[in-house]
Amino acid sequence: MNVILMERVSNLGDLGEEVVVKNGFARNYLIPTGRAVRATDDNRAVFEGRRAELERNANEKLAAAQTRAAKLEDQVVSIVVRASEEGKLYGSVGTVEIAGALGRIGLEVSKAEVRMPEGVIRAIGEYEVDVQLHADVTESIRVEVIAE
Repeated sequence: MNVILMERVSNLGDLGEEVVVKNGFARNYLIPTGRAVRATDDNRAVFEGRRAELERNANEKLAAAQTRAAKLEDQVVSIVVRASEEGKLYGSVGTVEIAGALGRIGLEVSKAEVRMPEGVIRAIGEYEVDVQLHADVTESIRVEVIAE
């Protein structure tokens, strides 16, 4: 299915690009969330009429994300959990715990913005975790997992 992107989408394209995606991805994610519209002649005309407004909104979102990223720079988050004597956790530390720990120190981050490509943390130690605030803005934070 051909769609016109209404905002920048990671690994897909930039604002205004016409891309080909699978039908389910377009119908279930891109179109309902407002990230894209079907690529018809009418929608192309509407998009060109709104291009300046959409670009201004995209620049505002990027500026806001960069401001939030500056607050996260060189941030260290400590999470205290129960662990065995060998250093293995009873459970794990995931995106929810990291977002909650950032919220407790006054930095609002949603769990969807926390990126853990290696999966959840299951041992005591220090870890680098990425926080993706925008398609173009990613900041690394250090997470210290400490035993009770």
